[in-house]
Amino acid sequence: MSKERYDVIIIGGGIAGSGLATVLARGGKSVLLLERTTQFRDVVRGEWIAPWGVVEARRTGLYEILAGVSQHHLPYHVEYGEGIDPAEAEAQKLDLRVFLPGVPGPLAIGHPNACQALFDAAMAAGASAVRGVTRFEVQAGPAPSVAWETAAGTFAATARLVVGADGRNSQVRKQLGIPLYEDEPHHLFAGLLVEDVPDWPEEVESMGTEGNVQYFVFPQGGGRHRLYLSYGYEQKGRFSGEGAAERFLEAFRLPSVPGSEAIAAGRIAGPCHSVPNQSTWVDSPVREGAVLIGDAAGFNDPIVGQGLSISLRDVRIVGELLTGSDDWRPELFTPYAEERAERMRRLRFAARLDAVIHAEFGPEATARKLRFREARAKNPLLGLAAAAVMVGPELVPAEAFTDEAWAELMAV
Repeated sequence: MSKERYDVIIIGGGIAGSGLATVLARGGKSVLLLERTTQFRDVVRGEWIAPWGVVEARRTGLYEILAGVSQHHLPYHVEYGEGIDPAEAEAQKLDLRVFLPGVPGPLAIGHPNACQALFDAAMAAGASAVRGVTRFEVQAGPAPSVAWETAAGTFAATARLVVGADGRNSQVRKQLGIPLYEDEPHHLFAGLLVEDVPDWPEEVESMGTEGNVQYFVFPQGGGRHRLYLSYGYEQKGRFSGEGAAERFLEAFRLPSVPGSEAIAAGRIAGPCHSVPNQSTWVDSPVREGAVLIGDAAGFNDPIVGQGLSISLRDVRIVGELLTGSDDWRPELFTPYAEERAERMRRLRFAARLDAVIHAEFGPEATARKLRFREARAKNPLLGLAAAAVMVGPELVPAEAFTDEAWAELMAV
């Protein structure tokens, strides 16, 4: 068993873990990055960075790395669906470039390639990295340490701080004894990557509801598109098992969505996988000698696609704290814990609103959606919380996320 000492040991080499490793290594910290996989694969994770997440990537110096993978920003959003005339939907397309100055819309990016680019950047900046970690044990407290296993043997190292960035099923969080709170799942969320679909406009993302699904289309350029379907929790198994991808594409034949037939005829380019539509959170992502970031610290309902942006802000805030102070006691992370708690609360509100409007099915739900569209056309401030998913939750007034605001919305 070898033994070494680092400033920081980061467990999890995805967007959050590799991003933070890059920031800290560039800031002169000694970093060890431990990653379970030997190769990043498509596991149907987020591939859409909101405008506010693009700002975070720029502030951390990570945007240039991500731009080496994709510069495919999406300037327009169109909502099709039941009860909406397609021509009217296209005439009312939303310009996504207006939300934040200098940001040409959300960034569509392949998740495995983004992870690899950040992982490589961390090593180029001087971080040490180990892949193929099969098991690890974290000891927090005043003298943090991690022991881990790979095919080559058992190893251990000490650090000033251990960072858990190992995803929604975080073993670091469990070993630290940090409770995870979660909403009841209200739907399931399936994703699939398709290629060879040249007919869909590559500058337009789309979302809407038809039949018993809510659909999403996020073009990535070159005829490649990341697709999602939100569907009833009572339909467990609909898009799992043998033939899941084919059933997914068949469900994408949506009469109210121009171009959906072309998408359904696309070539399957990855696995089909579903996750629950729910949000999770922790009381505090901080323990003595340890901190959680990314999904390990709680994640937002994927219905509003905030995962990558949340991770990039976590990287920025924690990175600034660690490079800006030499006193790494738990109190250093109080601003991070407080900001994240409020950020996630507001994003839960926005996700809940989107689910009520767009992820309920049947004639009554369609009528409710159309009432909301009509009311919002008259009063653009109605449902202002929804803007948080584009501009960031802190730029939306606090009163948009209150019980009174929710009651007003439900009255519509």
